[in-house]
Amino acid sequence: MGSHMEVAKPAIFNGEAGKVGGFVTTCRLYLRMKMREATVEEQVFWILSHVQGGAADTWKENVMEELESGEVEYEMAEEFLTSLRKEFGRGKEEAVKAVELRRMEQGGKMMEEFVQEFKRAARGSGYERRPLIEEFKRGMNGGIRRKLMEAENSLTSIENWYRRATALDRNWRESRREKERLRGKKEVGGAPKQKQKQSLPRPLVWQRRQMPQQATTGPAPMEGIERTNAVAVRGQGQGMGIPPRQDSFAMDID
Repeated sequence: MGSHMEVAKPAIFNGEAGKVGGFVTTCRLYLRMKMREATVEEQVFWILSHVQGGAADTWKENVMEELESGEVEYEMAEEFLTSLRKEFGRGKEEAVKAVELRRMEQGGKMMEEFVQEFKRAARGSGYERRPLIEEFKRGMNGGIRRKLMEAENSLTSIENWYRRATALDRNWRESRREKERLRGKKEVGGAPKQKQKQSLPRPLVWQRRQMPQQATTGPAPMEGIERTNAVAVRGQGQGMGIPPRQDSFAMDID
């Protein structure tokens, strides 16, 4: 089944200490999936074909001479990979991994992703047990760290810390999604409509119009009558003391 699967080949290794771990892991995977039936010699030479440049060239030439002369013989390709790691690691890889581990922070990553990255950096860093737990606590987000430290049952192993932190992070994210869903549902519904105020009819207005005084001698003419809002208003007569003619449709206003 493995021969039909696509497996990435390792990148060219130039002897850089910080890359030796990734190179060895990729070679190991490819050999297992694609070259299981190959001989140990074939596997070793295939690995050497991906070692080029820098300080690795000199080491490669020496190893090939030893293999061809029969001075060195490997029973398994894994032995060769172990010797390659020791040759180019020599403590430098551990120091690089330790620095990477101390710089790690969860930030906006999901806890599952952060745990996998932390495990990768922790492998070969020299950190174990309590120092490893302390680095993991430092790197995770503060809210989850406080909840884990306040738990009644203290966590003693790094695996327990991984599991509990992942569960808390998942619950927190689900709770936040639920709140956002409910908030969005309210916004879609909209605010309740305000009732429109009904306008009341304007009250009737009574007006009295003053007529200008007449400079004539004789009976004052009938003053004009103004009707406002269907109500007739009668003005007062002037001149000679003659009362104005009564209007049967008018209303007396005091």
